[in-house]
Amino acid sequence: MKVSLFITCLCDIMSSNVGKDTVEILERVGCEVDFPELQTCCGQPAYNSGYLQESKKAMKQMMKAFKDSEYVVGPSGSCVGMLREYPEVFKGDPEWEEEAKKLANKSYEITQFLVDVLGIVDVGSTFKGKVTYHPSCHMTRILGIKEQPIELLKNVQGVDFVELPIKEDCCGFGGTFAVKNSVISGEMVEEKSRHVTETEAEYLVGGDMGCLLNIGGKMQREGKNVKVAHITEILNHQS
Repeated sequence: MKVSLFITCLCDIMSSNVGKDTVEILERVGCEVDFPELQTCCGQPAYNSGYLQESKKAMKQMMKAFKDSEYVVGPSGSCVGMLREYPEVFKGDPEWEEEAKKLANKSYEITQFLVDVLGIVDVGSTFKGKVTYHPSCHMTRILGIKEQPIELLKNVQGVDFVELPIKEDCCGFGGTFAVKNSVISGEMVEEKSRHVTETEAEYLVGGDMGCLLNIGGKMQREGKNVKVAHITEILNHQS
């Protein structure tokens, strides 16, 4: 099965190992992975800020980049969620509506692809530690991904999984929300940090780098000894 890697801006800039882990996981389960170099930002920051025409330029570039891909897989519920919204953005556009539908229909977040498309719930990884999981808003509410990441984590040999209290509450990041509503965002991430602490977990795992940077930064400022990790880092761990 041929898969094209969609690497997000935050993963590319802040945590490039997530892209490497994603590729290695996909190759380990039998996928042939390529990286279309013409890909760019999915357009979400501009779109959410009201810059529709500017965001469409990025979206059109993405549709061109992945035009010939069989599947498009990325390590982010938020950005893949944006790809899924392209048909609505280009609704009624005679040139781009069909291309938007094609890209949306073949785009998947990594855990959703593993479980729902490939039928794999155990990728053969080993990781020792007490782990809790934060489900990002876009992954949960836009893509409907809830149990897939948890099922994969529970099947990692050595993982002691503990449920996060009120897990589906937003961490307060929300892209530009954290900038425009910083006080509210701060209160939300403080509450999320408290819930993570209650689990006594050693690691907070998630599928969106924005959430992990937000929660991890808050816990670091509070002096809490909890490490944050993208789920691909756990699923690709072998010792």
